[in-house]
Amino acid sequence: MPQAFVLINVESGAEEEVVSQLKKIEGVEEAYFSYGVYDIISKVKAESMEKLKDLVTRRIRTLNRVRSTLTLIMMEE
Repeated sequence: MPQAFVLINVESGAEEEVVSQLKKIEGVEEAYFSYGVYDIISKVKAESMEKLKDLVTRRIRTLNRVRSTLTLIMMEE
């Protein structure tokens, strides 16, 4: 199963709202606030690379108040 970390930048003050929204999305395993360059770090999992792509581009990137994302796809051992 493809997995990735998605690093997310949001509008100022929107961190709590976006984390709450993320936790409601199927495939989002974890979501945390972060201090530093990125505001939120989430771990996502999908059945295929196509579904992972859809999860990130159509579900996460389109959330209200999300400014940008960086996706780090995890490789199998």
